[in-house]
Amino acid sequence: MSPLKDVTSVAPALLLSMPQLDDPNFRHTVVLLCQHSAEGAWGLVLNRPTGTPAVQAVKLDPPVKAANSLDLWVGGPVEPERGCILMGDDPQDEEAVEVCPGLYISGSASLLRRLMEDEQAPARTRLLMGYAGWGPGQLDEELRQSAWLISDIDLGLVFDVDATLMWEKAIRRLGADPGALHMSQGVH
Repeated sequence: MSPLKDVTSVAPALLLSMPQLDDPNFRHTVVLLCQHSAEGAWGLVLNRPTGTPAVQAVKLDPPVKAANSLDLWVGGPVEPERGCILMGDDPQDEEAVEVCPGLYISGSASLLRRLMEDEQAPARTRLLMGYAGWGPGQLDEELRQSAWLISDIDLGLVFDVDATLMWEKAIRRLGADPGALHMSQGVH
């Protein structure tokens, strides 16, 4: 049997990059792993704010009438022009998909407009551009090499912890000291 057919999905989960992971796209990142199968995996980086208001970066036609403080976040290096809305409350949108209890993803343009035009940016809402993607077997190999730690999804961590503290806090929630972590050579 092919090793790819033996994939045991760990999604949905949080992936916490090990300190030695040398890819600059994933250094000290917390990734919401949304899908993981023999065909590959994808997720959203959760702790990369751009500091740019969504209204400055997202151009809708017709233009947004009013703007709020909804910011733009980097969801990953793949397809950075593609947007996704992550919400900690049911957006009441038919295109929204529940990733895990209480966590929703949508690519709906009408939902985006509604969120951007709300007088106040909704709590527990992120607009992410791009995503993290892995080809068949790639994430499984990285997991074997201990490039990632796996954690349960905690909505408080995802939405309520400052992005600059999220990675360290997530590692410490597992009972580990971020400074003492080292990647293994994996199983050969």
